[in-house]
Amino acid sequence: MEAVPDVPRRRRRQIRAVKEAMRDLNIQLSLLNRRLGAHADLKDVDWNCLDLLNRHGPLSPSALARTAGLHPATMTGILDRLQRGGWITRERDPDGPDRRAVIVRVRGDRLPEIYRLLSGMNTRMDRLCEQYTEAELELIAGFLKRTTEAGHDATGRLADG
Repeated sequence: MEAVPDVPRRRRRQIRAVKEAMRDLNIQLSLLNRRLGAHADLKDVDWNCLDLLNRHGPLSPSALARTAGLHPATMTGILDRLQRGGWITRERDPDGPDRRAVIVRVRGDRLPEIYRLLSGMNTRMDRLCEQYTEAELELIAGFLKRTTEAGHDATGRLADG
């Protein structure tokens, strides 16, 4: 009689392997971001905010603080550093509720510097993705999106105490 494999144990090992791989990815991306920041004279949190602005902006400082999960007072210091570094501009928001309303924009003339720093990783990712079918890429993208949502939820629970 043939032995029946222990599916639950194997599945637990597979899940553990995925979690370990995600932890390794987190560490490696943190290292990449730190190196990028060192080359561009950006702190990790500054780079995160700049990336959020580039992807979702322009935003008000309070909207950026909410998106980044940061206190508004912390955001002021970050925006001061980004503006001094020539990465962003703060402009009066013509649609704002009052004359003090501001929106923050990324300065497009500085983005090629970031793109150059990320070109090695982007090239490697393009080559990696070429190895997968459209269906596999859809599965991977869906997994990463749901993983991001899980991280967002866990972050919110930690923030709530």
